[in-house]
Amino acid sequence: MPRLNAGDATRREAAGHGPDFLEALARGLAVLQAFGPERRQMTLAEAARAVDLPRATVRRALHTLVTLGHLESDGRLFRLTPRVLRLAAGYLGANGLSSILQPRCEQLSAQFGAPCSAAVLDGPEIVFIAYGQPARLLNLTTMVGLRLPAFCTALGRVLLAGLPEAEMEALLQRHPPHAVTAQTELDPLRIRRRIARARSEGFALVDQEAEQGFRSLAVPLRRHDGRVVAALNIGMHSERGTAAALREAVLPTLRAQAADLACQFL
Repeated sequence: MPRLNAGDATRREAAGHGPDFLEALARGLAVLQAFGPERRQMTLAEAARAVDLPRATVRRALHTLVTLGHLESDGRLFRLTPRVLRLAAGYLGANGLSSILQPRCEQLSAQFGAPCSAAVLDGPEIVFIAYGQPARLLNLTTMVGLRLPAFCTALGRVLLAGLPEAEMEALLQRHPPHAVTAQTELDPLRIRRRIARARSEGFALVDQEAEQGFRSLAVPLRRHDGRVVAALNIGMHSERGTAAALREAVLPTLRAQAADLACQFL
């Protein structure tokens, strides 16, 4: 079995990955994840810059991903294929949360005439795993899989509040806040106070910090042992009423739903 050179071994030890960490797999996944809305297609050079890896390494990763069917290429540009959806489908089908929460989101969306979403935490971001919206707003896109910053979203704040304090603090320190709208709170102390308030009150209400003209209210979804596994959210355009009105109209129902769902989470 080939041995790591001294430089690779030192970097791996510093990162805490351990001797069984597959560097080639990690690099291939990094290349795959570099594609998205802002990089729908890339050349070899663009992909190498995106992941900050040598061109030779990225060339091998791209070739492998094309061979496996996750990417396609015209000889110059590379783009994702529908096969990558198998990865998402595997998660959505295996975790159980999505199948439980999707009908609830659709039900609540119809009840309030507003979008309803459920999300989990993935590092500094939230990821939508279920989503419902009123029939009048339906379009051809899906919000499942959408990622948003956790620090400035209602879903994110209740999920961050569910972490152990040390873990939450380390995550916030590694990922400084950035402006998403003109109303996004950027002061680290105030962000931590709002997360602490979400923890003590059992909900978070965010007013136009993540999307201009849009307010949202979220509650944590807990297992029977109290561990937070996801969050549930209703969002409304600001012209539909004040933040206080949103809280009065939505919070009791979301809390009731959270209590009802607790027994279904393993």
